[in-house]
Amino acid sequence: MGFFNFFTKEKKETLDQGLEKTKESFFGKLTRAVAGKSKVDDEVLDNLEEVLVTSDVGVDTTLNIIKRIEARVERDKYVTTDELNNILRDEIAQLLTENNTDDTEGFQIPADKRPYVVLVVGVNGVGKTTTIGKLAYWSR
Repeated sequence: MGFFNFFTKEKKETLDQGLEKTKESFFGKLTRAVAGKSKVDDEVLDNLEEVLVTSDVGVDTTLNIIKRIEARVERDKYVTTDELNNILRDEIAQLLTENNTDDTEGFQIPADKRPYVVLVVGVNGVGKTTTIGKLAYWSR
């Protein structure tokens, strides 16, 4: 059970709609970064790195993702920019599964332990307060 599994289906759909702007912004930047390119080269990787860092992915994580994509491009010899979204998705999913997520297995918010504290961290303007408000509203 994941962290957001305590939401009802309707609440999850509302959360998904709220995150749609962030998703569109990220993939819009990614699309512009590879526009006019037919294959993944150093310039495309530099643009991808910039998109990831400016999207608050973090420098270490971004460098790890870029390194993995570079290795994949080298292994496959020719990777088109059309394939980049799928490769990026695969590599991020692999990173998430490799990062010791065993401790969240079976996580549930304890109903008998109120108030329950959740630490929310992020840079200015990323929607921390809005997300906290939504979580507080939905977890009543």
